Amino acid sequence: MAEDPIVRLDPDAMARPGGHYSHAVVAGGLVFVSGQLPITPDGEKLTGAPFARQAEQVLANVRIALEAAGSGVPRLVQVRVYVDDMAHWPEFNTIYARWAGESRPARAVVPVGPLHFGLQVEVEAVALAGS
Repeated sequence: MAEDPIVRLDPDAMARPGGHYSHAVVAGGLVFVSGQLPITPDGEKLTGAPFARQAEQVLANVRIALEAAGSGVPRLVQVRVYVDDMAHWPEFNTIYARWAGESRPARAVVPVGPLHFGLQVEVEAVALAGS
């Protein structure tokens, strides 16, 4: 039996990865989206931006990675959210619900304290591959 190939994706609509990783990897019928930070496609880190702007950028990055893999938000099965302060959770949940629509994947929120570059939110996800 032939093995499924592993496909690594770094979409042009996203900033280049800042380390030794891919934005998304497709394997075994799943899409694994690396932790996305609020970094714009041109590489601007939204460190000083309001939390809502950071959350919207993170979720835009997740959507771009999913779509580059031929998947999408409706195919999400699991999402992990890392926030620097649980005080941001209600605002994030409102933004997330609007973004996710009818999709209700399994989800975890993890308060972690300071994130890389002083950013306030990071999101990683797993989705079914294909559309």
